[in-house]
Amino acid sequence: MLRNRRFWLLLMLGMLVLTGAGYFALVRTTRQWFASDLALRTKLAVEAAGESLESHWHDSPDALRRTLASLTRDERIMAAAACSAGGMMLAASDAYPESFSCEALLHRARWGNSVNQRWSFESDLPSGRVHLGIVPMRDSSGGGFVVLVHDLSYLDRREATTRWLLVAGFLAVTLGAVLLTMMAARIAWRDWTQSLRNALGGNSRAEFLPLLRDVHEMAERLSTERNLEQVGGRWSPERLRATLRQHLDGERIVVLANREPYMHQKTATGMKVLHPASGLVTALEPVMRACSGVWVAHGSGSGDRDTVDEHDRVAVPPHAPAYQLRRVWLSDAEENGYYYGFANEGLWPLCHVAHARPTFRADDWTHYVAVNQKFADAVCDEVDVEDPIILVQDYHFALAPKMIRARLPHATILTFWHTPWPNAERIGICPWREELIEGLLGSSIVGFHTQQHCNNFVDSVDAFVESRIDRETKTIVQGERRTVVRPYPISIEWPVHWLSEVAPVAEARSLVRKELGLPDNALLGIGVDRLDYTKGIEERLLAVDELLLRYPEFRGRFTFVQLAAPSRTKIERYRELNDRVEAVAAKINETWGSGSYQPIILLRAHHEPVDVFRFYRAAEICYVSSLHDGMNLVAKEFVAARNDEQGVLVLSQFTGAARELTEALIVNPYDLRHASDALAVGLKMPADEQRERMRSMRRLVAEFNVYRWAGHMLVDAAEVRRKERMFGRFPKRPSHKAVR
Repeated sequence: MLRNRRFWLLLMLGMLVLTGAGYFALVRTTRQWFASDLALRTKLAVEAAGESLESHWHDSPDALRRTLASLTRDERIMAAAACSAGGMMLAASDAYPESFSCEALLHRARWGNSVNQRWSFESDLPSGRVHLGIVPMRDSSGGGFVVLVHDLSYLDRREATTRWLLVAGFLAVTLGAVLLTMMAARIAWRDWTQSLRNALGGNSRAEFLPLLRDVHEMAERLSTERNLEQVGGRWSPERLRATLRQHLDGERIVVLANREPYMHQKTATGMKVLHPASGLVTALEPVMRACSGVWVAHGSGSGDRDTVDEHDRVAVPPHAPAYQLRRVWLSDAEENGYYYGFANEGLWPLCHVAHARPTFRADDWTHYVAVNQKFADAVCDEVDVEDPIILVQDYHFALAPKMIRARLPHATILTFWHTPWPNAERIGICPWREELIEGLLGSSIVGFHTQQHCNNFVDSVDAFVESRIDRETKTIVQGERRTVVRPYPISIEWPVHWLSEVAPVAEARSLVRKELGLPDNALLGIGVDRLDYTKGIEERLLAVDELLLRYPEFRGRFTFVQLAAPSRTKIERYRELNDRVEAVAAKINETWGSGSYQPIILLRAHHEPVDVFRFYRAAEICYVSSLHDGMNLVAKEFVAARNDEQGVLVLSQFTGAARELTEALIVNPYDLRHASDALAVGLKMPADEQRERMRSMRRLVAEFNVYRWAGHMLVDAAEVRRKERMFGRFPKRPSHKAVR
C-alpha cells in the first residue's frame, strides 16, 4: 500500500512539474506570437497609408496629421506620429505620448543599429503598457520614420484567457493520457500472461517458438548496436579497424570491383598515377585503407602491366601502401562484350529510369558469364581461409557471388549494388533475369542504397525465382542458403583526406576565377560528372539557360562550370551525348555570351580529386541534376568541401542523397522553370541561411560517413557468419588454411 501511495505521489509531482514547464513555455510562446502579430499589423498599416504619407510628408503637416489620425481608427492603435530623418516631429495624432519624442526614438534606433529597418519595443505609461512599432519611410519621401503606439491592455486580457484555457486543457489531456496508459498496460499484461500460460501449457514447444524468435532477434539487434557504441566516438578508420577486430578477428577483406582505385598511365614524362572518376572508388577506397586486404579489379591503365609483380599485384596507395591491388587482364573482345556490351548497354539503362532503351545481345551475355567467372576465380585465389569476407561491388558482377560460393561454400559474401534496382516488371525485360537474380542470391547479404531498391529486389525474386521469402526480415531462402537484403546508404570519408592538399576557400575562389579568366566578383556554379545520360547534364545546362532568360540580373555575372570526364566513348549513345552537350553549351554561350563572358564553361577531361575539391570550394552553388541515381556522392563531396559553411546545393529529387540531404534545394531536373528558380534562390540566399543549411548537412555527412556504412555491413556479415555456425551449416572456423 505504501509503495502504491509513493507511486501516485511521484506521478502527481511529475504532472505538476510538467504543467509548470508547459505554463512558462506557453506564456513565452504566446507573447512572441502577439509581438509578431503587432509587428505585422504595424507594417501593413503603414504600407496601406504609404502613398498618402509620402505625398504629404514635407508639404502639408495638416494633411499628414489627418492621415496619421486615420491610422488610429483601429481600436488597438492609440496614437501615431511622423518623424523626420533628423529626429524632428513632423506631425502626430492627438493622443501621442510626449515621452516618446522623435529625437529619443532616433537616438535609441542608432544605439540599436536599427535606423534603416523596422523595429519595435514595449514600454510603460501611466495608462498602461504599450507597444511601439517603428517603420522607416522610403528614400523617395526624404527619409524618416512612422511610429505607431499600440494599446496592450487587450493583449493582457487575451493572453490570460488563452493561458488558463490551455493550461486546463493540458491538465485534462495529461490526466486522460495517464488513465489510458494504465488501462492499456493492464490489458496488455493480461493478454501477454494468458498467451504465456497457453504456450507453456501446450503439448508442444513449437507454439512458443515464434515468441522466442522475436525475443532473440530483438536481443541480437540491441546487442549489435551496443557493441558498435562500445568502440565509441564518430566513425573513423580507427573505429572501423576496432570493429573489424572485435567482430571479425581483424581478418583482411577481399573486394571485387570492375574499377581499380589507382590506374598507372604512361605519359611522355613517365609513369603517372590517376584516380578514376568513380563514386564506387570514392566510397570504398578509404575503407580499404582502413581495413587492409585485397582489391581485385580490371587493370585498364596503359602502364598497369608494368607496375605489378609476378602475381599481378601492386601495393597501394603508392605513397603509403595499405592494401594490395590485384589486377585482372581482359582481351578487347572480353571488355567489349562484358563491360561495354552487357553491363553498360544492357544492365545500366535497365537499372536507370533515364529513357534509354537497354540492348541485350547473346554474344555480350556469353562474355559477361566468362568474365564473371574469371574474376570469381581471381577472388578465390586471393583468400587464405575457408570462410573469408568478400565484398562484391555493383552490376558488373551479378553472377560472381554464386560462382564464388561454388568454390568457397563457407565464405561470407556481401554484394552491394551501387545503382538502383528496377521493379520486377522492368527487370523482366532482361532475357537472363533468372540467372542474374540467382547469381546475386549466392551472397550472404545483398545491399542497396534505399529500402525501395530492397523492396524491388525482393519483388523480383518473388516474380522470377523459386524461393521462400520472409518479407518481415527481408530474408530469401533457397534450400539451406539464406540471403539477407538490407539498405546501406553509402557515403564518403570524413574528413576527406584530399582536402589537406586543397587551398582554403578564399584562396581557392581567387585561383579558380583567375584560371577561368573571371573577375573576382563573378558568381560561379559547378557540376561534376562523368559524361553519362543518367546525370542530366543537358537538363542542367538548359536550367542555366532558363535562369539567364528569367533572371536578367545574372547575365554577365553567373558562370556555370561543368567538369565532365569522358566515359564509355566506345558506346554510340555516349558519343551522341557528348555531341549534344557540346551543342547545348555552344547555343547558350551564343545566346547570352558577350565579349569574354561565356555563361557555360565545359571542361571535358579527367580531373584529379584535388582539382575537383578546389572547384567545390570556389563555387557559390553546386547543381546535381541526376535523372535517376542510386546515391550520388558528388552532393556529399560538395558538402564535405565547404568547411566555411557557405555554398548552396541544388539536388535532384531522383537521387538517393535527396533522402538524406534535405536542407539542399530539392528540384525536379525535368522541370526547367523550377530548377532555374532554385538556382536563383541559391545565388541570392543570405549567408546566415547558407550557414544553417550547410552546417546541418555537414553534421549528417560527418556522422553517416563511409566508415559507418562499411562498419554496419561488416558487423551484419559477422552476425550472418555467427548464425550459420550456430545452426551447423558449416563447422567452427579452422586454423588458417590455404584453399588455392
